[in-house]
This record gives sequence, C-alpha cells and structure tokens, in this order.
Amino acid sequence: MIKIAYHPIYAHPLPEGHRFPMVKYELIPAQLLHEGTIEEYQLFAPEPTDEEHIIAIHDANYWQQLKALTLPYQEQRRIGFPLDAQLVEREIRIAQGTIDGAIYAQKSGVAFNVAGGTHHAGSNWGEGFCLLNDQAIAANYLLRYQLAKRILIVDLDVHQGNGTAEIFQKENRVFTFSMHGDKNFPFRKEKSDLDIPLADGTNDDEFLNILSEKLPSIIKQHQPDFIFYLSGVDVLESDKLGKLSLSKAACKQRDQIVFETCIKYNLPIQVSMGGGYSEDIKIIVDAHCNTFRTAFDLFT
Repeated sequence: MIKIAYHPIYAHPLPEGHRFPMVKYELIPAQLLHEGTIEEYQLFAPEPTDEEHIIAIHDANYWQQLKALTLPYQEQRRIGFPLDAQLVEREIRIAQGTIDGAIYAQKSGVAFNVAGGTHHAGSNWGEGFCLLNDQAIAANYLLRYQLAKRILIVDLDVHQGNGTAEIFQKENRVFTFSMHGDKNFPFRKEKSDLDIPLADGTNDDEFLNILSEKLPSIIKQHQPDFIFYLSGVDVLESDKLGKLSLSKAACKQRDQIVFETCIKYNLPIQVSMGGGYSEDIKIIVDAHCNTFRTAFDLFT
C-alpha cells in the first residue's frame, strides 16, 4: 500500500501577501481524495522527529537557535519566512514524514511526503523557504540504521539542491544529482556529484532527453539501493520563478521517467514535492497531483 505523509501544519499560515503558496499543501491531498486517486487510510500524520536525527545532519548550534527562535534576523531573512514555533514544528514533522516515507517505500516501492524537498537548507544554514533538509535527514537515517547502503538523491526542482550538495559533499555513499536553472536561485551554487545547469527557456524535449540519458547511467555508476526524488513543479513554463519552459505534460513525463527507471532497477523511491510558484494555484496543485497519479498508475 502506498503511504503519504500529510499533516495540517504543512499549510501553516504566513503573513498575508507572502508569495510562498502554503495552501497547496492542503489542496493536494484534498484533490487526490476527491478524485479517488487515494483513500483516507493512505495518509499518515508524522510525529516530530527526534533531535538526534536533526543534529546528525545539521549543526547543533544552528538547530538550537531554530528551536529557541533566536536565529539572527539576517539568517531569518535568508530563509524568507518569519520564524515562529509552529514553523519549526512544521519542519520537524516534515523531516519525520520523509523518514517514515522512506521506510514505507521499502515495502511498497514508492511513498510520498505532501511537503518536503527542503533542499536549500545546509548543514548550518536555512535558505529559500527551507529550515531543515528533510531528504538529507532521511538519507542519513537509512544509512545510520543500515536500511540502505548507497543512496541517490534525484533533484529535479528548478533550483539547485545546494544544501543537499553541501551536506553530502564528503559522503561517498550518497550521490547528489541536480538538474536546475543555471541562472536561477541560489546564485552561489554548491557542487553536487552531478550538476546539469539548464539554460533559460529549456524546453520539453531537451529536458526529457537529458534526464532519460543521465538517470540510468548514474544508477549504473553509483549502484544505489534507495532513491530520494525531489519533484518540484517550478520547471513549468507558467512558473513565476522558474525560467524554464516545460509543459505540464512534460512535467508528468519527467515523473514517469523517474518512476519507470526505479521500477526497472528495482529501487524503492521516496518523493517530496518541492517548489511550485505558478500564478494560478490550480496549475501548481494539478502538476503536483500528476506526480501522485503517475506513481499510482505504475506501482499499483
């Protein structure tokens, strides 16, 4: 049975006019339930993760400042959110949802977190709406408890997974792969194991051809036994922040390539949603829902 991490705190309210669309985290499961793609029993509400899993990845002082809400103002500005206790709780529940999802995926082939993909959080910083790096925390959990030996993180959000790259820069058991807009945030990139910077306006065929070629070759090279996938929909042409030119159909085909490759190589996969900033919230929600629909078609 495919399991999906969701908690009402994912849609934590932000000050009016804030550009980050938190409401999508409420709308995604609602739409999937409404159309019958999922059933209520497939949703689970993650608990807050243990501190030991956080400080295994993040600097202890950084975590203590987050927890105590004493992070300096300039560092809060870098994150882009006004810091509060609910926001910190949100992040630690997201992290546990990705840990739990990784464990569920080993049983069912695939599992989801409705939120997550907080790939800009580095070992001692938050950035770009990310406080804690959920997939990095979960990847380390699998390695620490010998639930996986080698991990591949596939980051297809339009923004480079700079935090993930920094965290694992000296960890040869984790291969970080990021396809992202070259001239997009973050403007100071970190070095992933494989970065593929894409020109503004990159279209459907170019993106899909690169992915179809690179993903199998990385798997053959690194030989992972688990994959984390960040499936941001800010690659869409309609996205306000993305600068690429993918159609919604190509975004869905991107997901299909990833899932079919995992099935071919018998690799379990945990999926976190990542970014999406199209003007029309319906486009964001539908594109994210396509990721779930595609997986359910292939894995069930």
